[in-house]
Amino acid sequence: MLFLVPTPIGNLKDITFRAIDILSECDYILCEDTRKTIHLLNHYNIKKKLISFYKEKERALEEKILDDLKNDLKICLVSDAGTPAINDPGTHLIAKCHEADIKVNSLPGACSIPTALALSGLEFEKFQFLGFFPKKEKEKKELIESILSYIGVSIFFESPKRILKTIAQFPKDCDVFVAKELSKIHESLIKVTSDSASDFEESLTRGEICVLVKGNKAPSKLKIEDELLMKKLLKHLSQRDAVKIASEITGKKKQSFYN
Repeated sequence: MLFLVPTPIGNLKDITFRAIDILSECDYILCEDTRKTIHLLNHYNIKKKLISFYKEKERALEEKILDDLKNDLKICLVSDAGTPAINDPGTHLIAKCHEADIKVNSLPGACSIPTALALSGLEFEKFQFLGFFPKKEKEKKELIESILSYIGVSIFFESPKRILKTIAQFPKDCDVFVAKELSKIHESLIKVTSDSASDFEESLTRGEICVLVKGNKAPSKLKIEDELLMKKLLKHLSQRDAVKIASEITGKKKQSFYN
């Protein structure tokens, strides 16, 4: 069986008794960075074989891992911090396990996304997780437009090296919440705007960061025909490609289709 075991996102005490038991009982552990995982295991006096399982190495190891699972070995998958397979290696291996009828068990545990949402105090009925903020300017602009028109809270990860530049691209009247160092001693939630971001330069440009933005634009209305067009395109294309094609077909702005 494959066990997906969440690990602490900062505080080493944020791990369940069940997770410690399974890590202690398994045959070996797949991890992004053995140096980080060994730190956790040493803290709980767990001695296990560790195998590096980062994105570039994932496919090469799959066949061996699947064979071990078929031979009834117990294998744990962990990420450097938080819940495995969320913006981390493992999704392809998990899919292969399902195809081969190999049981996968996911333990509940630490995850920065719900932690940041709960800390924010923002009222919302739904939220969207966007992974890591893009680096290309065109992709940034399109994503920001999508975030602003989303009826709910958008959450994404950003590097401390780019956070000030990213915040500066949002409208001045848009409140951006930066949750940093979650579960650690210097955990904080900072509310900023594009105008005030530079005031927090020293505190924002360090540590692990989650960014939360609540949409502030009312969505524009589309004709029924346009909505049907988008629904059909989204069955076969990514949101970005569907919006581009719908805009080209109708001659309408991309923003209305993002909305």
